[in-house]
Amino acid sequence: MGHEAIKLELIQWLANLEDDETLDYLKVLKDLNETQKDWWHDLTEEQKSGIARGLKDVDEGRVRSHNDIKIQYGL
Repeated sequence: MGHEAIKLELIQWLANLEDDETLDYLKVLKDLNETQKDWWHDLTEEQKSGIARGLKDVDEGRVRSHNDIKIQYGL
């Protein structure tokens, strides 16, 4: 079933829905979806670059476990 068919099915179901609890839940879900934004767009280029460097370190195996660092620093 394609997205358009799913949307039409949901619209028909919603138009006939009488359950207040489900309607309230769907309203909350809709509002959350509209207000959430991707925090990545709020980062500076320097922050994005730092994240990219960290991911590259992981990809290239330049990482140490949390436990290794605790041992090194006597924690």
